[in-house]
Amino acid sequence: MKRILVTGADGFIGSHLTEALVRAGYDVRALVLYNSFNSWGWLDRCAADVVGHFEVVAGDVRDAYYVRSAMAGREAVLHLAALIAIPYSYRSPQSYVDTNVTGTLNVVQAARDLGLERVVHTSTSEVYGTAQFVPITEEHPLQGQSPYSASKIGADQIAMSFHRSFGTPVVTVRPFNTYGPRQSARAIIPTIIVQIASGNRRIRLGALHPTRDFTYVADTVAGFLAALAAGPDCAGEVVNLGSNFEVSMGDTAQAIASVMGADIEILVDADRLRPAKSEVERLWASNEKARRLLGWQPRYGDLDGFRKALSETVEWFREHLSAYKADTYNV
Repeated sequence: MKRILVTGADGFIGSHLTEALVRAGYDVRALVLYNSFNSWGWLDRCAADVVGHFEVVAGDVRDAYYVRSAMAGREAVLHLAALIAIPYSYRSPQSYVDTNVTGTLNVVQAARDLGLERVVHTSTSEVYGTAQFVPITEEHPLQGQSPYSASKIGADQIAMSFHRSFGTPVVTVRPFNTYGPRQSARAIIPTIIVQIASGNRRIRLGALHPTRDFTYVADTVAGFLAALAAGPDCAGEVVNLGSNFEVSMGDTAQAIASVMGADIEILVDADRLRPAKSEVERLWASNEKARRLLGWQPRYGDLDGFRKALSETVEWFREHLSAYKADTYNV
């Protein structure tokens, strides 16, 4: 499979994935969200060695006709287009259903009709909710603790239903808390870095006790490439992409401050707290299945790797600080 469509290619993970696919020799068509500014998102700032080596099309995954036309002539699709901000899902849940559920339906329906050889569908660790056991395997129960996570559970089930009903060759990858260059400041690691880099030492955050399994974007992208290249036996499988360790939000903030050489005071901002029953208290991935099925393992998958990746992330944010609004809470 060489002719690839990437949906959500203008976003954080999608732009890194587009670059990696081009470097690996794929013929890449990148679907970005249509806008009147003719912005390609992060692809406007992609690495120099891939500029001009991929096709960009602008549209919307909510439009079934457009999705079908964008997928025509492709052999595989990596579907990343989604609304992902949890706080905004409390305000606008319908838009999450429209984009995440209906958008996924449009992708798998077109893949079925066009006879694509592989659909790599993007899930999220949020579908597990607070861990009932750790490390979390792919057999862990699904819990919709926010409108966002509920919409992704729906999207996952739509994608897998097409495999079960029609044999559509879907592989679902489930990344855990990806971080790195280009991530939105709505996420915990960028918001800490941006506040410190802007000179703030009183850092405003939400809950400090929940734990997360942070996975560097280079590792997540490698997992997507492995799922794309995997054999036909992987169709119908769900695979975690995680580092197999947990760290609290508070400890993450202190680790970033250490990397940046800053002494900080953390202030809990009530506006950044999730509703009590919506907060995911603990995430810690088992990545055994990814190792066994995809031959994938994280290069930054322990605390030393975490600190190294944080250093690389901090360096990038310092160079691109003007793209972020340090004094504004990004919902």
